[in-house]
Amino acid sequence: MNIALTDPAAVSIEDIDVSNPALYQTDNWRPWFARLRDEDPVHWTENADFGGFWSVTRFDDIVAVDKNHHDFSSEPAITIGDYGDDLPVRQFIAMDPPLHDIQRKAVQGVVAPRNLADLETLIRHRVVAMLEALPVGEAFDWVEHVSINLTTQMLATIFDFPFEDRAKLPFWSDMATSLPEIAGGAGDNDARTHALQDCLETFTALWHERKNNPPGTMDLISMMATNPNTAGMVDDPLEYLGNIILLIVGGNDTTRNSITGGVLALNENPDQYAKLKANPELVTSLVPEIIRWQTPLMHMRRLANKDVELGGKKIRQGDKVVMWYLSGNHDERAIHNPNSFIIDRDNPRFHLSFGFGIHRCMGNRLGEMQLRILWEELLNRYSHVEVAGEPVRVQSNFVRGFESMPVILHQ
Repeated sequence: MNIALTDPAAVSIEDIDVSNPALYQTDNWRPWFARLRDEDPVHWTENADFGGFWSVTRFDDIVAVDKNHHDFSSEPAITIGDYGDDLPVRQFIAMDPPLHDIQRKAVQGVVAPRNLADLETLIRHRVVAMLEALPVGEAFDWVEHVSINLTTQMLATIFDFPFEDRAKLPFWSDMATSLPEIAGGAGDNDARTHALQDCLETFTALWHERKNNPPGTMDLISMMATNPNTAGMVDDPLEYLGNIILLIVGGNDTTRNSITGGVLALNENPDQYAKLKANPELVTSLVPEIIRWQTPLMHMRRLANKDVELGGKKIRQGDKVVMWYLSGNHDERAIHNPNSFIIDRDNPRFHLSFGFGIHRCMGNRLGEMQLRILWEELLNRYSHVEVAGEPVRVQSNFVRGFESMPVILHQ
């Protein structure tokens, strides 16, 4: 059965499985989550690839799980499936305190307010140069020439990665989550292993080049290598690789796919695009609405540390609990008119896309800054960014992303 083409009302509630990546690749997930939120908001699924798991679909229940790291552990993975037997990496987002706190603290200075202020000028300079190089009046791929281009430059900066080799960063990011058993992708195990081994070798060499840098050097590798609490991480290759992949995916997939998703949303809602053009100051509320609407990482997983009751269901110790941020961001119990894209909401930053609690997205302000600057400069230069064909979406139940989307710029 192709679940993406089936009427959810025709399926018995116990047979609904929202881990099927076809729902997201065809953008047909809304009615399935609506039914779960209404009829079975804490929903058990048996799945041949991922095993059994609970789907938590309402906003308030998701927040309750996300903020309760005592009862719901992030270990050993934050995707529905585990990270793969070939390279079972470990990373601080999939750890509990105290180790999570120690490793996160080592790198969070890269997004401290002072460093963000320094980065803003650089981002704007790059955005202007990128936009002025784009063709006007002819179709091109927005994902390749804008979304990936901008975020990859930013990644290279915060890693101090060789700029001429920066295309490797989004490639490694895509490969990391590509396997069917991790998030329903279409990736090949051998290709993924080869790519991530290359990633590890590259970043291990960078570590040894920088391990004697002075403390306070503001790139992610130097920050880990010179922090006493993480200075030995390079000696645990799976932990080092896991954290590198975490920082690449976090700095790439979320912003990259929100950049594309925002253009698509405005084209699908021309009244909101007209409102933005009439009042460009709405960019400040547009950005969080894009991030809510897109929800670039659709879920996070936890494991129950003990028997817990949630939504009238008994979750047993060891059960997988999947928080569907994508569903919670469209829960009418928490968000007014959530199925409409509205760029001037009263409280636009009230959404789940960055998570809650100790794992709240570390780089949320940097991602928002890139989106804000991009839209400010787009509005300064072009009358319209027209979506000129159907976007091609990623096959995944974790990353809500785009492989390509044709657009035409109009002056």
